[in-house]
Amino acid sequence: MRALVLLACLSVVCLAQRPQPCSSPWLMTGSLSVSTQNEKLAAFAKYTYDALGQRIRLREFGSYDNRTFHLDVLLLYKQGVMYKISYRNHTCCKKSLNREFHPLAIPKNASLLGQAVLGSSSGPGQGVLVNTWTGQLQMRNRTAQYMSTVTEFGCVPVTTLFHTAKNGWMVTSFFNNVIGLADPQQLIPPSFCKDAKLEKEEGEDAATFYSLF
Repeated sequence: MRALVLLACLSVVCLAQRPQPCSSPWLMTGSLSVSTQNEKLAAFAKYTYDALGQRIRLREFGSYDNRTFHLDVLLLYKQGVMYKISYRNHTCCKKSLNREFHPLAIPKNASLLGQAVLGSSSGPGQGVLVNTWTGQLQMRNRTAQYMSTVTEFGCVPVTTLFHTAKNGWMVTSFFNNVIGLADPQQLIPPSFCKDAKLEKEEGEDAATFYSLF
């Protein structure tokens, strides 16, 4: 009987130590890069992420289909609107945001691919323990494959590989992440956006990161 109890306790401990799907911090600030397998898109952005208020600010630059672009967007999912902001011209374009907010998280049905140390485990502070997860997501009329790497402690995103038949593989790398909002004002529309009228969206802007979140 004692052996059975001990075996049950050991099983619970082993399950507790095995990495589990997790959610990233609700508030984050940092930078990210995105590139696609077909080399059409290569871009960098500074982001401000608020999962509690369902708000994302992206200030990005890069190239899409051999053309450079600069973009500053504020996504307000609860209000269902997106602002494209130009501080240079003090103009603001307001459009409908017809996408659901998806928090940065590892889906509960994801499969653990492995655990590794980025850097070195030879000494303290020389490496970061990360978990890599893989799975599939159903997106409207198509299925996408993903492989996401997050830190073991804190579930901070590191890299995500995302594959669809249309776009092939797309790689997103996160860096300089800070837990919390470094500048909460980034999530509030500038004063010159106050009188912006809602415009009709003409097609999909494939060069923006909001389609990647």
